[in-house]
Amino acid sequence: MSAEIIIVLVILVATVVMLVVDVIRIDVVALLCMLALGWMGILDSREMLSGFSSTAVIAMIAVMIMGHGVAKTGVMDRFSRLVLAKVGTSKPKIIGLMSLSVGALSGFVQNIGAAALFLPGVLNIARRGKIPASSLIMPIGFAAILGGTLSMVGSGHLILTNDLLRAADLEPFGLFAVMPVGALLLVAGIVFFVFFGKFFLPQSGSAGQEVGEQGRLIKALGLPEGRRHCRVGEGSPLSGKRPEDVGLWCTYGLNLLGVQQGREVHYAPWRGTRFAAGQVLALLGKEEDLSRFIADFALDSVPLEGELAALADPEHSGFAEVVVPPRSELVGQSIRAYAVRKRHAVEPLMLWSKGEAMRGDFSDQTIHAGDTLVVHGLWDRIADLKESADFIVATSFEHARKDSSKTFLALGAFVLSIVLALFGFPIAMAFLTGALVMVLGRVMDIQEAYKAIEWKVVFLLAGLIPLGIAMQKSGAAHFLAEQVMGLVLGRDPIWLVITVAVLATLFSLFMTNVGAIVVLAPLVISMAQIGDVDPRALTLLAAICAGNSFILPTHQVNALLMSAGGYGNRDYFRAGGGMTVVFLIVAVATFGLFY
Repeated sequence: MSAEIIIVLVILVATVVMLVVDVIRIDVVALLCMLALGWMGILDSREMLSGFSSTAVIAMIAVMIMGHGVAKTGVMDRFSRLVLAKVGTSKPKIIGLMSLSVGALSGFVQNIGAAALFLPGVLNIARRGKIPASSLIMPIGFAAILGGTLSMVGSGHLILTNDLLRAADLEPFGLFAVMPVGALLLVAGIVFFVFFGKFFLPQSGSAGQEVGEQGRLIKALGLPEGRRHCRVGEGSPLSGKRPEDVGLWCTYGLNLLGVQQGREVHYAPWRGTRFAAGQVLALLGKEEDLSRFIADFALDSVPLEGELAALADPEHSGFAEVVVPPRSELVGQSIRAYAVRKRHAVEPLMLWSKGEAMRGDFSDQTIHAGDTLVVHGLWDRIADLKESADFIVATSFEHARKDSSKTFLALGAFVLSIVLALFGFPIAMAFLTGALVMVLGRVMDIQEAYKAIEWKVVFLLAGLIPLGIAMQKSGAAHFLAEQVMGLVLGRDPIWLVITVAVLATLFSLFMTNVGAIVVLAPLVISMAQIGDVDPRALTLLAAICAGNSFILPTHQVNALLMSAGGYGNRDYFRAGGGMTVVFLIVAVATFGLFY
């Protein structure tokens, strides 16, 4: 064993330990690994920095930009509403449906592209269903990786496998030769998370804005969270009356967030609005007060759907504290005289004036400079308040205005990237083209595109890619493969199958999937011929298991989703470890029995 191999293996072990311990940020660990390879003379400066020009990194950047563009059109909002309408807020059902969808798409689209397309929808579902995003994102990402084994064009290393077989004068596989094992792997992965996910997945974490800034605001001010949609029937005593006539604020302690009559919707309707039969009301308050009001006026509860559903969706609406500055037109007036609801379509819930908190009906209270209002409304309306000279919005919120007019352009750019990749163009070039089409088509401007890039992920991949190069250049990869293969020669063929599967899995954790199969294929073919085993089947097994990259966030899909899910390395080690075992059992059993 040469000195170079020893150095590379020491750096490899040190990197793995730091990633598992998770004391230093993963992107910093990746940069330390990259620089160590350069300072120790294993790689020259060009090789050391090659990760930053890697097609995988460029493709990752392009996919992030396109994912933001698709999300900005609101198309994934509509998709998430459809999913929730079908399966409700049941985590197992959501995981099953979303995983099956992204996995099927990933069979014919690069798995990172499929994951990026579904990520905005998963986040929206988490927010709407008040489910921790961390318990949904990882299963979807793993399904995208598993779906890449449904066809020979589902992932780069499977595409390359046929070229390696041809180079060894062996017959290549057909497009769907891998589908039987791929389908079993996808189903096994879905079953694993649906039935056992609660034991492996993080169960805490953000479910959207209400857990962060919104949650703190609700808790600090004791704001109501109960929401009901109800229809005014023909015989309801509410018909013809106004909110103040029935004591909506004073008697029941409720707030009227919106009224829908047919297709016409009024958000935060003014106090003079008269109720009428057929209207759907969006009410906010405590559950017992809501139930009492609905019973007293014979209202019919209806599902939270349609245009009014935005008022219960933290992606589109929420609470905000707004301060009245001295220059405000509202100073010296009342909310009624200023017509807050008519002007801004936000519902006032509380007023802080001279140290006193007021709730209920404070419409005739004189407003002074420095008073604070707590309002509820659509983020679009609150953003308008922020731009008004009459208010200072004290609550921070992130809200990008959706532009549905660009939906077809954004989806068209995404589809264009996929088609270009399927026709053999380099993935990085195909997806970067799609990202640029979105910018030129004004789906987003170039500054938004830059902000959409998660630089921690970029540096993670760029820093670890040179490790794979070093393992090949130094001979460390070949040395490890030979040592392990030497242990199974002359034994039962099933041990050879198990060894190849485990070896490919280990290589995939520290090298690109393509790099792993490039190193393993020649060795596997030689070992199969010596052990009198079909070399084509064993090479295909190595290629499939080169995608068994779940334990560490070094796979492109895992890296992309790590920040969105708020995951640490230990989360991947726990959930990915379980998934890795399931993957190996299914792959080895399938190949041992049928291939």
